[in-house]
Amino acid sequence: MSLPRHAQTGPVPEAAVLEGLPPVREVSASEVAARTSGGPRLVVLDDDPTGTQTVADVPVLTSWTVDDLRWALRQDSTAFFVLTNTRSLSPEDAATRNREVVRALRAASKAEDTDFVLASRGDSTLRGHFPLETDVLAEELGTVDGVVLVPAYIEAGRLTVDSRHWMRTADGLLPVGESEFARDATFGYRSSSLPEWVEEKTGGRVSADEVLRVTLDDLRGGGPAHTARLLSSLSGGRTAVVDAVCDDDLRVLALALAEAEANGTRLLYRVGPSFVRARAGQAGREPLTPAELRPLRGDAPHGLIVVGSHVALTTRQLDRLRERGGIAEYELDVALLLDEELRDGHIAEVAAAAAGALETSDVVIRTSRTLVTGADADDSLAISRRVSAALVEAVRQVNAIRRPSFVVAKGGITSSDTATHGLEIRRAWARGTLLPGIVSLWEPADGPAAGIPYIVFAGNVGGPDALADALDLLRSAR
Repeated sequence: MSLPRHAQTGPVPEAAVLEGLPPVREVSASEVAARTSGGPRLVVLDDDPTGTQTVADVPVLTSWTVDDLRWALRQDSTAFFVLTNTRSLSPEDAATRNREVVRALRAASKAEDTDFVLASRGDSTLRGHFPLETDVLAEELGTVDGVVLVPAYIEAGRLTVDSRHWMRTADGLLPVGESEFARDATFGYRSSSLPEWVEEKTGGRVSADEVLRVTLDDLRGGGPAHTARLLSSLSGGRTAVVDAVCDDDLRVLALALAEAEANGTRLLYRVGPSFVRARAGQAGREPLTPAELRPLRGDAPHGLIVVGSHVALTTRQLDRLRERGGIAEYELDVALLLDEELRDGHIAEVAAAAAGALETSDVVIRTSRTLVTGADADDSLAISRRVSAALVEAVRQVNAIRRPSFVVAKGGITSSDTATHGLEIRRAWARGTLLPGIVSLWEPADGPAAGIPYIVFAGNVGGPDALADALDLLRSAR
């Protein structure tokens, strides 16, 4: 489906977007695992914690000391995540953090005699510090022949066809540039065509015509060998954008990447969540069952749900959760959180009330639903950080008073800060999901949260009932 730049289409029937595509070329996860076995470890620098939603039994670090990275490299896993949380940082701080991680990783890799390949995990709706992060990583790594952009997130309905990125809605597939995510106060954009998006985000430094397009015709018709030849043609840090509609497309890509890299092509990935599972050689898994959750769940009778996301979908999910019942709800008023004199007292009051309510019900702590934005993108990001810090402090205080049986964090910045500061998790294992391909459960390996399952729930995924369904599953594991 060819559309002019920035054409407004509204939702399109999914069948119309997918009609006429080549037949799927089936590739098993075991074939990818065999091809990549013994090769470089996939290290995913995750700009918020939600990238773990497609994998199971994979290490996660929220700290990047050399010792932490050596621990992850020693684990029996083809991949691991380093939670950088850079989507919540200023460009300058994001650049500094990426440099810190890569320098520590190079030292850890040398100490463990284990090579690695880097994926910069960004948002499947195209928000985040691009091209800044891949520019910084390429500089730290030295010569990089190409940057491979693969934003697809199959389970969440984020698909790329003919280099155009779509998101599934109740009314059909919507070009992602027309979504609410494209109007993000910090990371907004206009383009749905990935080559044009690259041109837009690079400020014209990279023109759309210079971007290599790897289409479904290449992946399905040409297969791994053909696609590897395309990728091997990259040089000088050229960007490639890749189509994907299903896991098999991504597994073809994984085989092609392995072949191109084995022949000496140095590549850096900028990806959505689904690529990680394919490149790690994992098949999709069913959500965790009550029997699997039971030994992970804490001893306390009730859990804590922390909501910082402001997208409309989160609001709808909260409404459905209320309809199911069985929760006590407490609000952190953003206006009070931005007032230096009232902030600390307000947080302490909400935390104390929430901890007391855990005795008799599951508890929601949320921010007020009116979105407060700043004068510009940096100011809006600073406000988001301040509000998130308040939520995190409330979680820390609740856990100090009364340990919940689980903690659910809704929203990217919220879930990162809750993990690293509210619960002080340094090392964890992503054990699987609560819903198909979304909502990741971490088992903390250390710190005050050991023994409390931590659930990472992105703001932009799932249907209206997803939050209530996830909570029902956690309740069933009592």
